[in-house]
Amino acid sequence: MKKDLHPTLNKVIFLDPSCGFSFLSASTKHSQETMEWEDGNTYPVIRVDTSSASHPFFTGKQRNVDIGGRVDRFNKKYNLK
Repeated sequence: MKKDLHPTLNKVIFLDPSCGFSFLSASTKHSQETMEWEDGNTYPVIRVDTSSASHPFFTGKQRNVDIGGRVDRFNKKYNLK
């Protein structure tokens, strides 16, 4: 195998600042910001917009809304109802 072909895989902390949820995982992304984890080690922090703790699908707050009657138009177009 060629040397230095693939990026290095490092442990990083993914932080969702909207709800304060964080988890430790491996990633090739880098960050200058660091944070101490529960094991006492310091890892780079990658900030994410949404996580399983804040996404409506995983929190059970997702609403299914038929905007503009799309389902009705589909059913009418293909004579399903």
